[in-house]
Amino acid sequence: MSSQTKNKINPIYLVVIFFVMLGLSYASVPLYELFCKVTGFGGTTKVAKEVPNVIINHNVTTRFDTNVAKGLFWDFKVEKIKLDINPGQVLTNKFIVKNLGNETSTAVSTFNVTPDSAGKYFNKISCFCFEQQTLKGKETMVFEMAYFIDPKIVDDLSTKEIKDITLSYTFFDVANFKKDKN
Repeated sequence: MSSQTKNKINPIYLVVIFFVMLGLSYASVPLYELFCKVTGFGGTTKVAKEVPNVIINHNVTTRFDTNVAKGLFWDFKVEKIKLDINPGQVLTNKFIVKNLGNETSTAVSTFNVTPDSAGKYFNKISCFCFEQQTLKGKETMVFEMAYFIDPKIVDDLSTKEIKDITLSYTFFDVANFKKDKN
């Protein structure tokens, strides 16, 4: 085999590599979301399928932070900024949202958990987050979020000393997302 033949790349390999890379780029977002849900990476919480049957006597303070993104004329408050909870115990908190404008608007709330390592033990039973919420001008709505902390949090070396968990919610105007994507 001559040195010229060795250095040539078969075009079929380039086409295969191109399509593999294209496939990976499309799969990266769902794979990343799956990774975060499984590991709790980035403070990703879980949606509970069932409530634990044991409550651990290990007080954890949950704090709630509410925010509204620039350009959305809503007021967003939480009923109780701070709640004490024991792992395995189910609690509910209410969030009050008011459209301060005269026009109907739609928004979506996202959230994150701090510290990140607590995310995989924070379980939502019901939540308004990641769902579009539409409020008429001057309308007020109350949303509830029910949650518990998995008792396994006290068995994990990286989380057993956690005494405070913060959930930070932010409402974003859906109309702004549509403008950004066009």
